[in-house]
Amino acid sequence: MSLQDTTDAKVLLVDDLQENLTALQALVRAPGRTVLCATSGEEALALMLDHDFAVAILDVQMPGMDGFELAELMRGTERTRHIPIVFVSAAGRELNYAFRGYDTGAVDFLHKPLEPQMVRSKVSVFVDLFRQRQRLLHMQADLERAVRMRDDFLSMVSHELRNPLNTLYLQAQLRSRMAEAGKLPDVAGFAQMAGRDQQQIQSMIRLLDDMLDATRVRTGKLTVKLEPMDLAHVARHTVDSMQEPARAAGTPLALQAPDTLPLFGDAQRLQQVLTNLLTNAVRYGEAKPVQVRLWTEGEHAVLAVRDQGPGISPPEQERIFEQFERGDAAGQVAGLGLGLFISRQIVQAHGGRIELRSTPGQGAEFRVRLPLPR
Repeated sequence: MSLQDTTDAKVLLVDDLQENLTALQALVRAPGRTVLCATSGEEALALMLDHDFAVAILDVQMPGMDGFELAELMRGTERTRHIPIVFVSAAGRELNYAFRGYDTGAVDFLHKPLEPQMVRSKVSVFVDLFRQRQRLLHMQADLERAVRMRDDFLSMVSHELRNPLNTLYLQAQLRSRMAEAGKLPDVAGFAQMAGRDQQQIQSMIRLLDDMLDATRVRTGKLTVKLEPMDLAHVARHTVDSMQEPARAAGTPLALQAPDTLPLFGDAQRLQQVLTNLLTNAVRYGEAKPVQVRLWTEGEHAVLAVRDQGPGISPPEQERIFEQFERGDAAGQVAGLGLGLFISRQIVQAHGGRIELRSTPGQGAEFRVRLPLPR
């Protein structure tokens, strides 16, 4: 069912006589509609401040503020000027009476005695138009949000690619000047430079891989190959590969795991998940120890990564697994905010889930739960 069919539509009825309101309310009431009534122009204006109406049906002749005056006030106010106005008047009124109604903003007239089918048909038309308008507004908001996300994404990608590229460029300039001066480094110096180059290139490759995986998730093409594997081996290999960047950040990295933990899974994808969790722990962990633990709990293997950083606030916990979302300290660290988004999709594809436990000021722990073979 579309948004157009399900959007609740509100209809405003204005008449100083309660019996007229009751009769009209019985005619226009229908599923998916809320009918609100007012016995004066002032009461109607108060309702319009709180509600968005699909149509307003106004009696012309009312004591105090009549229907024409109410219509003029509605047309002069930004919030209410878009509401279609239908006047109800006695039959046989002179032509200039109708002209005045249209001049004040009416889109239609109903003449007493009211013909039920005509009333229902006219109201249904305005309700359908209201729902179409709401649908278009939602589509417009979605498109504007998508454009903002695209612009933010392109800005982040440009920033994240610029850093490693600038480093590579500076390294190349340094070598060029050393060569011109005849002061080429020894083998150890070249190896050190090559190592730094590899780190920057790997950083860009991970960035591009994350972008591709995010696209695969959105198009439903992210796949995992489930086969017998040893999660303990994957954990040890991943932690070993992260030791060097962790040391560079001043972060001690420790693993507590059994010798073996067999299950069915995609070893490469699960290594990607653990790498993402460890990368975040090192980035946000404030150079404090990070612990990785692996154990079994009931019918699940549990892989936990705990840091001692600033923690994650409750509002942030609600959205941190969405794409392009990063922690509260996002301005201080690199990344596109795709790692946790992709990791959650990978874990869910294994039939598992990621849990987050965090108290602000006391670090964060991410737990990956994966089903064990039966």
